Amino acid sequence: MYNAPRHTQVDVPLKPRLYRHPHGISAVDAEYLYPGHAAAHIIVESGRAAFVDVGTNASVPYLLAALAELGIAREAVDFVLLTHVHLDHAGGAGRLMRELPNAQALLHPRGAPHMIDPGRLIEGSRAVYGERLEQLYGQLVPIPSSRVRVIADGERVSLAGRTLELIHTPGHALHHYAVVDEAHASIFPGDTFGISYRALDTERGAFITPTTPPSQFDPDQLIASIDRMLAYRPESMYLMHFSRVTGVPRLGELLKPQVRELARIARAHAQDPNPAAGIRAAMRELWIELVRRHGCALSDAEIDQVLEGDLALNTQGLMVWLERLGRH
Repeated sequence: MYNAPRHTQVDVPLKPRLYRHPHGISAVDAEYLYPGHAAAHIIVESGRAAFVDVGTNASVPYLLAALAELGIAREAVDFVLLTHVHLDHAGGAGRLMRELPNAQALLHPRGAPHMIDPGRLIEGSRAVYGERLEQLYGQLVPIPSSRVRVIADGERVSLAGRTLELIHTPGHALHHYAVVDEAHASIFPGDTFGISYRALDTERGAFITPTTPPSQFDPDQLIASIDRMLAYRPESMYLMHFSRVTGVPRLGELLKPQVRELARIARAHAQDPNPAAGIRAAMRELWIELVRRHGCALSDAEIDQVLEGDLALNTQGLMVWLERLGRH
């Protein structure tokens, strides 16, 4: 279905798809898989900047072009905030850091070692993507340990006086954190607050689904992390997939029951001759029903096109979760 992104030299001038949001926040299309699938975010405060998630190696030229369009020097980037080290979020971090001489990469304690020495990350990702790994992500560039900062739960950093709180949010991955910009009622949740494609927006607002990938999905942790973020009462969530959503309380109440239902579906099909097929079919049925209730006019085939990749990834993740349950 998808074409892999083209690997482009860093110095080739490009026109980034740049979306400007309130409070000095911009989304840059990471050009991963297809336009509108993955967004890196840039926070600008008093001439200084921070990235939140960065996409893949092929995304880096677009991120640098976005900095130039925003009038921000590469030397003025203080932080590369990596919510977790899944390759669609952090695969390009090493390459990007080479272009940002003053930036620190901020990582969860469980994620930092994989950016310093990506060998195990590559091995684990190959189990998910197989021979498509290099096509999708290229060769991962390590980040020197001297440029990596490990962040504690609740740690705060200052971007030109703008306080960003970093809170650990497991459930999607054990090495996950979210970036809370409380003064501006915004949170950058990585993948812990799900995915929301603009193609499924209706007059009711955004639609949202959880993402349950291999190999650390945990429904109880995920719901607890969602509740922790909702307690900040954010006005906006800046999702990697895809960028700013509002009406956050409604989205949270749409998201949490789905997490529970996906766990129930996985358990219900655990003893099937082909559990993956049963899980996928039941998840698709659930999503089609919820999208219809949301007032979306797309055909079933068009909805499938939007959600097909997530059906596959979520099914893999639920299967791994079942295997983990079976070992306890």
